[in-house]
Amino acid sequence: MNRKRNIMNRRSIVLSTMILLSAAGISAQSAGQSAIDEIFGPDGGLANSGIEVGFGITNIYQQNVHGGLSTNRKTGRHSGSYDIEVLADLEKMLGFNRGLLFVHLEGGWPDNGGIDGSSVGSAFGVNADAIGNRTMDVKQLFYEGILFSDNLTLMTGKIDFTGVFDCSAYADDECSQFLNVAFVNNPTIPFPDYSLGVVLTYNPGESCYLMCGIADAQADGRESGFRTSFHDEDYFLYMLEAGFDSELDSVNGTLPGTYRAGLWNDPQPKANSDSAGNYRDDVGFYLSFDQMFVKENDDPEDSQGLGAFLRYGCANSRKNDIADFWSFGFQYRGLIDGRDDDVLGAGFAQGIFSNSASNTYNEDYESVFELYYSARITPCMTVGPSIQYIANPSSPDSAEIAGDAVVFGIRFQLIF
Repeated sequence: MNRKRNIMNRRSIVLSTMILLSAAGISAQSAGQSAIDEIFGPDGGLANSGIEVGFGITNIYQQNVHGGLSTNRKTGRHSGSYDIEVLADLEKMLGFNRGLLFVHLEGGWPDNGGIDGSSVGSAFGVNADAIGNRTMDVKQLFYEGILFSDNLTLMTGKIDFTGVFDCSAYADDECSQFLNVAFVNNPTIPFPDYSLGVVLTYNPGESCYLMCGIADAQADGRESGFRTSFHDEDYFLYMLEAGFDSELDSVNGTLPGTYRAGLWNDPQPKANSDSAGNYRDDVGFYLSFDQMFVKENDDPEDSQGLGAFLRYGCANSRKNDIADFWSFGFQYRGLIDGRDDDVLGAGFAQGIFSNSASNTYNEDYESVFELYYSARITPCMTVGPSIQYIANPSSPDSAEIAGDAVVFGIRFQLIF
């Protein structure tokens, strides 16, 4: 009873906080700059001293309405997370040349990890924001600054490598874009949890870059990272990425885009789910493109228009369950007149399972189609539905055979 009462109390606190923050956002819209903006906003007192603070809450409801494992189980339908981000401008504060210090705190609820295990049975995951019951974890804490010359940048500390490598302007954020994991990260890349690491970025010109990174491959995001980085076996993931920015000409100015290609090496002994042995030095390759194709006006600060993305990944089938992966889709901001900040997105993703893991996976592939809409209600509040179609859901953790599933969801987000 005490456990249930604590869970109910936590939910009540979360809901009360969301209601209060919603009221604060609506009040700020109608009454001008709020007290929060005066302190934490981009022109507030903290920002003037070199510190910027951001706070966000994301609450998601999802239900499997057809197929999958079950349409009746309620486990995992409600999930949520909160994020607190602090950015310190060390150049303004201490005189460090273009030096920044970034801290990211995150928490979530409830105990389960969404509806996959109970209702869907997807190998990818239909809710990338379902992180489980965590009160507050230091997810990121890193320094970024110039090293030797303006063309070389160093990032070091506890880093989210999914936010550095294989990025996308239109499919990279589960809180505001696609919910399915396949559209957030490439599943063929063995990204570690938030981990201690180092990233060096070299910019030989304004439109191209070369980036290399080393991360603790055994990291547990709930810990500081020193235990897994410097004790027992020391396994580190190595990543190399090259890319360039493009600018296509149009009647409304230039259309931005970024084209990336990367390699990775994971030395940990591992194998696909069917294998009895392990293999070292896993190596893979990936591509990630995004490009804007239509711009509604010539304001360089206005991002209204149509953009598209494409991803591809390839991994060794002896060492990984998913050997090949691709995804593509589009995003349109401001499609409806008068709704300039609303976003419509659609995407398709498919992962090909290893032929060597046919005992674990009874299907050759899993495919996902997702359509979402994000409506800006106030400057700090967005609400939007999402619908996913999952063909051949094939989670190895499920003892049941799942049919093609249709998942409906709605996302509520507050950002300050």
